[in-house]
Amino acid sequence: MAAERLYLDYNATAPLLDEARAAMLDAMELPGNPSSVHAEGRRARTMIAKAREAVARLCDVPPAQMIFTSGATEAANHVLTPDFRMGRAALRISRLCVSAVEHPAILSGGRFAPAEITVLPVDEEGRLDLAALEAALSGHDKASGQAMLALQLANNETGVIQPVRAAADIVRAHQGLLVVDAVQGAGRLPLSLGNLGADFLILSAHKIGGPKGCGALVSAGETLMPVALMRGGGQEKGHRGGTENLIGIAGFGAAAEVARDSLVTVEALQALRDRMESDMRALAPDVIIHGARAERLANTSFFSLPGLKAETAQIAFDMEGMAVSAGAACSSGKIGLSHVLNAMGADADLGAIRVSLGNVHTQSDTQRFLDAFKTINARRIARRATQAAA
Repeated sequence: MAAERLYLDYNATAPLLDEARAAMLDAMELPGNPSSVHAEGRRARTMIAKAREAVARLCDVPPAQMIFTSGATEAANHVLTPDFRMGRAALRISRLCVSAVEHPAILSGGRFAPAEITVLPVDEEGRLDLAALEAALSGHDKASGQAMLALQLANNETGVIQPVRAAADIVRAHQGLLVVDAVQGAGRLPLSLGNLGADFLILSAHKIGGPKGCGALVSAGETLMPVALMRGGGQEKGHRGGTENLIGIAGFGAAAEVARDSLVTVEALQALRDRMESDMRALAPDVIIHGARAERLANTSFFSLPGLKAETAQIAFDMEGMAVSAGAACSSGKIGLSHVLNAMGADADLGAIRVSLGNVHTQSDTQRFLDAFKTINARRIARRATQAAA
């Protein structure tokens, strides 16, 4: 009998939590439109309000400072815009700064023109170059409008945690705005918009065990807001038109409640990851673990084996019965060169394998991965020996 497959790709998407599934099933039973004033509509609206409170608590903000979206990409396109409103007054953002290792949803720049985007370098561990940020903002012409920095809390490929608070202090000194992509950090790091010094946070439900197709844009207040991306019937206080995804929002809220409690397992998860990496080094002393000298998410390991292409290794692990990633799952299954590795000065042609764990994983799971790693590495060594002898 074949062994049950082992899923080690939580940074791509976390399996749907039982709590989220139950909330979604409850939502399916509600016939009302949340905008309707009758009893059925009010029950649907109450369910959305409950979910809004749960997601807001996850970010340490009042519920009124949250907009539900179809996902993190929509939230990014909503907030990455030159056009803001400060109350009734228009506010212009004329420069968007992003780090070179951002998710493509951020690197694409949203509604900014390419000429208005500055890509900032990172160090060899993938951390934002704060001196480059300072230089970019110091050289910005404030007469043309304010500047904005969009920065991830943690990288989706390496797990490296960015110096967000330090970046926030620099942005604030230059009267700029800070947007934090908290997609990978939610449920894995303490999350407080105020403590981060951010003006906006971006979230995704399916990264924390909620459903795919639901996300949120969280703001530091209700006065300064981007011009709406989705116009329509005035839902979400006019910030995001369209009938709310009641089923997805209900699942998001339930997953957010679980995520607030899951941080207690982070220390154990990091110990599991660290032991796995130690054993990997013992089996393959030349293994390259990217970002290992930086603070990382406890669940993430991103590594390369010299002489073995990442896509080849991914297929080999798949045949061994486990799901790992060759980088980020953000391009319809296509495997391309990692812009993250390239920005870090690593071998992007070789690529890397990402193992991202969840709180359900145990030492027996990582041992099973290591058994496969040992087999795949032995093939790599044999192939290199054959090539050397030819």
